[in-house]
Amino acid sequence: MVTPLPPPSCELSGLACLLEPLRVARDSHQVDLKWSFFTYDDQPVTSSSGMRIAPNTLLSERGHCDLALVVGGDFFREDADNDKVRRGIRALRDYDVVIGADTGAWLMARCGLLDGRSATLHWQLIEEFAETFPAVKVSRDGFVRDGRYWTCGSAATALDLILHFIDTSFGPAIAFDVSAMFLHEQSRGKDTDTALPSLTGRGSARLGKILTLMTETIEAPLSLKELAERTNISKRTISRLFMEKLGVPPSRYYTMLRLTRARDLAAHTEMSRQDIALRCGFATTSGLRKALQKQFSHDVNLSTHLE
Repeated sequence: MVTPLPPPSCELSGLACLLEPLRVARDSHQVDLKWSFFTYDDQPVTSSSGMRIAPNTLLSERGHCDLALVVGGDFFREDADNDKVRRGIRALRDYDVVIGADTGAWLMARCGLLDGRSATLHWQLIEEFAETFPAVKVSRDGFVRDGRYWTCGSAATALDLILHFIDTSFGPAIAFDVSAMFLHEQSRGKDTDTALPSLTGRGSARLGKILTLMTETIEAPLSLKELAERTNISKRTISRLFMEKLGVPPSRYYTMLRLTRARDLAAHTEMSRQDIALRCGFATTSGLRKALQKQFSHDVNLSTHLE
């Protein structure tokens, strides 16, 4: 369970960068996620851009949640002095993970959640934050993880933070696939030897080259031998890179890539079952259906797309 808790002056870009990757993980990979929106006084709040966010559950009925999202706004100083806001923030102490985005860290610090911990927030407020909350170990990193409390400084770093959360919670392969939904467009048209944005470290450029080739050959999947020949990278090295960077063997990631595409086509197009199977590299619809059921066995509604 995820709990977004926007203050009266919340900023939407940070909230979207935290919540949308979780939605993609849920919808594309059947990660067991659900969320409810709460506000500090159970009333709708207006974002800095004028959009209203209405709660769908009372704060008193929130129950236990694994993750809470605290997104600050332009009037964070006033919000931090609001008794209702402070009560709502303090109620998050028993959550497994609490993420403060942008000026959300200011609200958390005002309630004592960050005393003795490392934290960050928007770069323009770092000095004032350090002076106002001397008990907090202020960092200039893009995002900071200190025990149950995670903080970040902007919408861009909120995306980095939540991808890290998905990586540690559900595995690097899912995190990479989710990141591709938001970041891969930046790499289009560039040399395929260049690593994709979510890959870093030694070997990333070579792995990016393999992943690009996999994406381009979903309709006619290549064997590991063919991948090695086309990329001039040994089969052993390919297998090692996938396990080191994504935590799964290349065949499993390739299948996941194809099945994710199949689910998207089944849900959002009028293509026939046979066309979807062929478009995703399966000779028959029964073969595709069996692969889907094996990959997403806990999703009882999945097979209805291809019945």
